[in-house]
Amino acid sequence: MKANPFQFLEMPRRMPRELPAPLRVMGWQEIYGGFSAPEAADQSGRCLDCGNPYCEWKCPVHNYIPNWLALVKEGRLFEAAELAHETNPLPEICGRVCPQDRLCEGDCTLNTGFEAVTIGSVEKYIVDEAFRQGWRPDLSHVVATGKRVAIIGAGPAGLACADRLARAGIEAHVFDRYEEIGGLLSFGIPAFKLEKHVIETRRGVLEAMGVRFHLGVEVDAAMGHALMRDYDAVFLGTGAYTAVDGKLPGQDLPGVLPALPFLVANARRLLGKPHRDDPPFDLAGKRVLVLGGGDTAMDCVRSSLRLGAAEVTCAYRRGETDMPGSRREVKNARDEGVRFVFNRQPLSIESGLRVDGSLQAIGVRLVETRAAAGRGGAPAHRPRRATRHEAARGIRAFGIRPTPPAAGGPYCGVPPTPHGRVVTNGLPGRTGHAKVFAGGDNVRGADLVVTAVHDGREAGVAIARHLLAPACA
Repeated sequence: MKANPFQFLEMPRRMPRELPAPLRVMGWQEIYGGFSAPEAADQSGRCLDCGNPYCEWKCPVHNYIPNWLALVKEGRLFEAAELAHETNPLPEICGRVCPQDRLCEGDCTLNTGFEAVTIGSVEKYIVDEAFRQGWRPDLSHVVATGKRVAIIGAGPAGLACADRLARAGIEAHVFDRYEEIGGLLSFGIPAFKLEKHVIETRRGVLEAMGVRFHLGVEVDAAMGHALMRDYDAVFLGTGAYTAVDGKLPGQDLPGVLPALPFLVANARRLLGKPHRDDPPFDLAGKRVLVLGGGDTAMDCVRSSLRLGAAEVTCAYRRGETDMPGSRREVKNARDEGVRFVFNRQPLSIESGLRVDGSLQAIGVRLVETRAAAGRGGAPAHRPRRATRHEAARGIRAFGIRPTPPAAGGPYCGVPPTPHGRVVTNGLPGRTGHAKVFAGGDNVRGADLVVTAVHDGREAGVAIARHLLAPACA
């Protein structure tokens, strides 16, 4: 029984230490610190242990949140880490990048009048501190089965799948075209939200579990055929990397960048691993306009500030309450100096002449919009209210989609949809091919890290059942 079931009345919600905005825009470190053990225990003690926890149901992986909060309060850190990993193969990452305000914390009972438990920060504390003290997943009871699975994509879905396969005694081989694991965890999400040493630590944990990584490898049709031949099953976790085309006149002008290549190029620069295909960019002293209102747009505006932009504006075609990303990220961007203009849709990117006579972007023509008549409908333009926003650099953050296979071919024998998605048949990760499973953004379209983790976890369990069922018959 809880010693003080009304601790939430005496203990206010507190987040870990936050770097002041003027200081944090000067570097790339995470803006939130970590809890100490007493702080984590105090914040965990605010949980009501509702009995029918809304936080757990709203979490896409259905974490046992009240249970591991209780363990933290009691100082049973390693047990909390073990329990956190039962539902989430990447808890320290989700604790950092999940939009908790829209998920677990958004449905916390205390949100009505008392402010939610700081669930994400406690989740981050549990794993960071447990790893620091030497805790690692215990696989001493696992028996090797002799089965091997190829995983294409080392993003959150692929890593979650590999974790579950390793726990089932199945050898997981992960292939990825990038030179580091993580996919967009490493190359899309900026370090001020997720420092890259966190992913390096997770790589070491997975390798100690027996997972093998094959990086810098592009899986083409020929290699896909070889994987199908040489492995007992294949998991497709190829993610989403193709930008949504806004078809804006002038979008290909010098000075206009698609969001994801910009973020990837900057991540590689910070890692000291630039690539010849990275687009060049120079934002120092420039006026930057970012078009879009999701979390990728917030990553772009906040990165632009750290790259020395003189002024950064975000233009979104709907109102602020309609923004699809985390409210916390919008607040962080505003605190750091980003200016927002809402109900503005771009019509075209305007050009001007450089000194050498070539064209360059000088601004974006925006039209005022009004709210859509129905939920999810496109905003309507207001007549005669178009204006020009001057900017020397523009970033297009309209969203991303799954990338179709080269030459329109199949994914390891599984044909994609016209939009490049892999079709599953309702069972966890199952495709139309008996040996091929899939999950994450290449099935859903661009979504959250935690939903990709869910899909990879479920597919890993399904693959293990599929491969090991005959042995149990």
